Amino acid sequence: MISKHIAFTALLLTGATLRLSAKDYYMAPDGNDTHAGTLAAPFATIQRSQESVGPGDTVFIRGGLYRMSTAQVSRKMRNRALVNVLEKSGKPGRPIQWFAYQDELPVFDLSDVKPPGMRVTAFHVSGSSNHLRGISVTGVQVTITGHTQSICVDNEGDDNTYEALRMHDGQAIGFWLGRGSNNLVLNCDAYRNHDRTSENKRGGNVDGFGFHVPPGSKNNVFRGCRAWFNSDDGFDLITTHESLLIENCWAFYNGFDPEFKSLGDGNGFKLGGYGIDGGELPAVIPRHVIRRSLAVRNKAAGFYANHQPGGIDFIHNTAYLNPTSFNLLGRNAAHTQDVPGYGHKMKNNLGYKARTEVSNLNEDLCDISSNSFSLKLEFSDNDFESLDLAELVTPRKPDGSLPDIRLMHLKAGNPAIDQGVDLGLPFTGKAPDLGAFEKVKPR
Repeated sequence: MISKHIAFTALLLTGATLRLSAKDYYMAPDGNDTHAGTLAAPFATIQRSQESVGPGDTVFIRGGLYRMSTAQVSRKMRNRALVNVLEKSGKPGRPIQWFAYQDELPVFDLSDVKPPGMRVTAFHVSGSSNHLRGISVTGVQVTITGHTQSICVDNEGDDNTYEALRMHDGQAIGFWLGRGSNNLVLNCDAYRNHDRTSENKRGGNVDGFGFHVPPGSKNNVFRGCRAWFNSDDGFDLITTHESLLIENCWAFYNGFDPEFKSLGDGNGFKLGGYGIDGGELPAVIPRHVIRRSLAVRNKAAGFYANHQPGGIDFIHNTAYLNPTSFNLLGRNAAHTQDVPGYGHKMKNNLGYKARTEVSNLNEDLCDISSNSFSLKLEFSDNDFESLDLAELVTPRKPDGSLPDIRLMHLKAGNPAIDQGVDLGLPFTGKAPDLGAFEKVKPR
């Protein structure tokens, strides 16, 4: 029998061997693909870097502008032009890492990538066990005038992590999860994206984050992400066959351009829905969970069930200044007629200063308790530490997490303090507070 000491030593040696076998590569805007990929002699492109990497390796991407051209389209699939394609896979515990170098910001600008009649995808990740961190994607174009979509970052692999990405100022959807399991989208921002080319030019298909997966794509999470000034919705989960967890995310100003001109639908979180004919219904309707999230001044609803049959879990969320805080609109079992939403679980949510706090809700067919609207709580501006919307776009913390803000945090004496039910999430005081932000009470 092998002793614990020998086994532990073997484990340490194995870990050391794995670390020694991992390689670091570098790329830079002034690099050259004929180089060795070292810090002193970096590569120039993602595709050349991918030729060299394997499980456990890291590509450090130097800061600066990577101005892409149509000639750099790596692959064409049907009507899609895929510019950067990450098809290699890491292994469990040994992902392929694509990291911004130190605190530098690499910016991939696709303003000049305009393949006629094709949808553009800036980063297409079909490989698994990849980790992308600290990359900015901007200027992604639309070249089709009919129904279409371009995408900044598109996932089809498993076990991938997307961290601290910025997807902005283009005509494309920010992040699209179209296939794959066990993927984490962490601390990413999608903003000022508006399709000014196709259909009615209002950008009715450009969301900050999209989740639209087939059966079998399980255990995916969006956490710590922000979406603002996207011409359609902040987060869109329409026509998907598996559930998603959205946690600690913010959606604001969606459906508007930066001058608040009205554009697309404009929901903060569009959390489900299928075609009216029922033909697209999955065998088991997925049950999404959204918790500790914030929706502010979106064009339509802060949180929208979008005809989802079955139900969604709304836990500890805050809506402020949306026309409707929570719109629970559903469809009947045959999926042929709109009905008030049923099957929803709504606990510890808070809404303020909407024209309608909650709409299209069948309370008798839902699990509802301890929400500001069900408790009929009344608030004033003085009940909150801040109502300054400028806080929403303050810089993230050095670790990439959301900034500390005071907006919509409960001030002492707020009637929502200690009015929640215990759902197993951390809280202070006698009971949980309502909304996304727990007030820390003095001990």
